[in-house]
Amino acid sequence: MSTQPQWPGSRAAVPSPVLGLAVWLRRVAQRYPARPALTCDDTTWTYAELQARIEALAAVLAARGVKAGDRVGYLGFNDPHFLVALFASARLNAIFVPLNFRLTRPEIAFIANDAGVSLLLADAHHRPVIDGIRSGLRCAHYLSVDGPATGWDALPPLDVAPEAVPPEVQTEPDEVALIMYTSGTTGHPKGAMLTHGNFWTNNLNGILSNGLSCDDITLNFAPLFHVGGLCSVSLPAMGAGGHLVLHRAWDAEAVMRDIAKYRVSVTFAVPSMLLFMSQHPGFEAADLSTLRTIAVGGAPMPVPLLQRYAARGIPVNQGFGMTETCATVSLLVPERGIDKQGSCGTPALLTEVRLTDYDGQPITQPHVKGELCIRGGNVMKGYWNRPDATAASFDSEGWFRSGDVAYVDEDGFYFICDRLKDMVISGGENVYPAEVESVLYRHPAIAEVAVIGAPDERWGERVVAVAALKPGASLTLDELQAFAREGLAGYKVPRELRLVDALPRNPTGKVLKGKLREQNQPI
Repeated sequence: MSTQPQWPGSRAAVPSPVLGLAVWLRRVAQRYPARPALTCDDTTWTYAELQARIEALAAVLAARGVKAGDRVGYLGFNDPHFLVALFASARLNAIFVPLNFRLTRPEIAFIANDAGVSLLLADAHHRPVIDGIRSGLRCAHYLSVDGPATGWDALPPLDVAPEAVPPEVQTEPDEVALIMYTSGTTGHPKGAMLTHGNFWTNNLNGILSNGLSCDDITLNFAPLFHVGGLCSVSLPAMGAGGHLVLHRAWDAEAVMRDIAKYRVSVTFAVPSMLLFMSQHPGFEAADLSTLRTIAVGGAPMPVPLLQRYAARGIPVNQGFGMTETCATVSLLVPERGIDKQGSCGTPALLTEVRLTDYDGQPITQPHVKGELCIRGGNVMKGYWNRPDATAASFDSEGWFRSGDVAYVDEDGFYFICDRLKDMVISGGENVYPAEVESVLYRHPAIAEVAVIGAPDERWGERVVAVAALKPGASLTLDELQAFAREGLAGYKVPRELRLVDALPRNPTGKVLKGKLREQNQPI
C-alpha cells in the first residue's frame, strides 16, 4: 500500500519553484527589511525602503498606462532608479529595456523603436540625446529621473499611499522580463529576450558560483545596461539579500576607496579594468583586504595580472557568459587560473555545455574544435521580433549555438579559440564587424573594408580596419576615426588602420579574415 503523502489539489496547481523578478525581491525585502540593500553616492536604502520605492514607481508607471507586455526603456548612468524601474516594470509584468548610453543617437533610436518602448526614463546627462531623436521615436511618455526638464515629466516622489500601489501581476517563468540588445551581425542590434526564469536560474548560478550570502557587500561599477554589470553579480547579490554598492561609472581611485570604506567582499570587472586599477599609483597602498573574490568576464585574464592580484591575496573567479545566456555559462575557479590559463573553465552548476561539429553532431574527444553550444534555464527565449535569427540560433534539442569555436581538454575545461561570427571583444564590449563595416563603407576614400580583432594588452582586443582605397585616395587613422564616431559608439571605432591593395577573398568572393588576422602591419 502506498505511503506517499497526499497533497491538496492537483499537481498542476503546485506553484512554480521559479520566482519572477518582482516576487523574489519582495520576499528578500520581507525577510531582511532593515538590512542595507543599495548604496549609491553615500546614500543607503534598506530593503524595505527599496521595496517601497519599487511599489511607488509601479504606481507611477501604471498611472501612465503601462501594463503587462508593454516595454519600459531606461537611458542613463548607473543609478538606483535603474534597478527600481527594472523591478517596478516586473511588478506590472511589463518588459524592461535598458539602453546602452555609449551608443549614438541613431543606434539608440533603432533599439527604442525596434523594442516598441512606450515609456522612457532618462537622466539629466542623456535627456539631450533623446531630445535630439524624439521626433523619430514612438514613445508615449518621457520621465526624467532626476528633476524637472522641459518636455519631460518629472518623476514624482516615490512615497505613494499603500492603497495606490497596483497589485503584483502574476508572471510565468517563460515570460519576458527584459530585452537586452546585442550588436548585430547584419548591421543592426538584436534584442535578447531574457525571461523571469532566466534571471532566476542565473541568480542561483551566481550565488552558488561566488558563494554569495546576505553578509556579502558587493561593489558594482560596470554599466547596468550590460549583462556583466547587471547579471554577473548585482542581481545575484540582491537575490542573496546582500548589500549592493553601486558606482555610477568606472573610476579606479573611487573603486579602491570604496572597497575599504564599505568593506567590500565581492566585485565584478573586465580584465582591462583590473589592469588599469593595478597601474594606479595608489594600488599597492590601497586596503583591499576585505575582497574575497573578484568575478571577471569579457576576456581571459593574463597570467601576470592574475599574479599581481594573487600577490595582494585577492582570488579571481574568471567566467564566460553572453547576453543570450543572461550572463553565466562557465567558470574558472581561482585555484585553476594559472594551470588552466586561457580557459573559460567548466560549466556553471545549472547550465549544460557541449561542442558540436559543423554537421551539428556532438564532439566527445578532447582537443577537437567545434561550436560551443549551451542549454539551461538561463538561456534566452529568443530574439525580439527576429524569429529567423531565433530559429538559426537553436538546434532541434534546444541547444543555443553560441557562434564560438572552442575545444575541451582531458579535464573538462573549455577553451574558446575563435569566433564563427567574427565578434571582437574590446574592453568587455561586444563589437560585430559587419556593423562597423557598414559605417566605414560610407567613407568616400574606401573601396572595400574588413574589420577584425587584434590582441591588445589593455582592452583584450582592439578593433582593426583593413581597407583598400579608391584610386588616388588617401586615408589616415585619425580621419577614419573622426568619420566613424559620427555613426558608431566609441568602443566600436577602429583603433588601428591597415591599408592593402585588395582584400584577400576565396573563390566565392568571401573575405578571408583569417588571413587578415595573420598580417600585422599597422600604420
